Amino acid sequence: MTQFSWQQLRRFVYNNLHNDDYKSSVSTCVNYLLIALIIGNVAAVLLESVNEFYKLYRVYFDFFENLSIIIFSGEYLLRLWSIVEKNPQESAWKQRLRWMRSGGAIIDLMAILPAYLNFFVHLDLRFLRVLRLFRLLKLTRYFVSLQILLRVIQREKGSFQAVIFILVIMIVMTASAIYVVENKAQPDAFSSIPQAMWWAVVTLTTVGYGDVTPVTNLGRILGAFITILGVGIAALPAGILASGLANELNMRNQRLEQEFREVLQAKGLDLLHDQVEIERIRKKVGLPKEQTHEIIIQLVREKLLEDQEQEKKHYRFCPHCGEKLSE
Repeated sequence: MTQFSWQQLRRFVYNNLHNDDYKSSVSTCVNYLLIALIIGNVAAVLLESVNEFYKLYRVYFDFFENLSIIIFSGEYLLRLWSIVEKNPQESAWKQRLRWMRSGGAIIDLMAILPAYLNFFVHLDLRFLRVLRLFRLLKLTRYFVSLQILLRVIQREKGSFQAVIFILVIMIVMTASAIYVVENKAQPDAFSSIPQAMWWAVVTLTTVGYGDVTPVTNLGRILGAFITILGVGIAALPAGILASGLANELNMRNQRLEQEFREVLQAKGLDLLHDQVEIERIRKKVGLPKEQTHEIIIQLVREKLLEDQEQEKKHYRFCPHCGEKLSE
């Protein structure tokens, strides 16, 4: 095979595995196949945890696992091989090393690494099953909602780090306080500050299992104060996540709206009559119908205003009756 043919093949693999803007029947089938395989693996892990079921169908489970390893390994190698097509002018190995350090590549590696480790280091079957559940993270590549959530977490990581830092400080302080108050009354439950941290964690996170509770009056007052304080602390991550999601969705809608406008203007479509083509563009861009309708109405208004401005340039108007006068 010639070098040109290898480049064509690599480009074909890149488009179908990496290029989100490239849509074809092959890429669609590949995506659906991988999604089905990931869901099948998760279902297999859950069913294998039932020992009676696993012993009865062990041969089928092992065959499916080996087949999954082969497919996921081939996917990883093909992605690694074809990523150089993203920027052909840049060094191939630099691009491959950069991709291997990316979040998606690490998830792909985690999906297959436990199986290969088991060949060299004997792993407990239950531990291996849990590690195989990392394959569920591969779904983030195929669902926009999960990608949006990951982008929000990445963007707001500074805020989350601050909240975690505050929570750690509060756990240490509340554990120390309850240890001082309750140690004499409950030496077994609050024998040390590290042991008291369990009570501090479940109280600050408002879980409250009830296995360890204060018995002194001062301890109950302190526990009530910490529980109320925990409600506010527990709401901080939710508020950060909600705000980040709202901002991300707003920016995404603006990008989709701009892309939709550019495509419509580039094609020069009749906004009132080319509904079939407009609908096709809407689905390709991924814009909701309601937002599409609003954009079209806005574009029609802008067109009417533009026509009126052009009309004013060609005509003068009578100051008495307002009729058009030709220049």
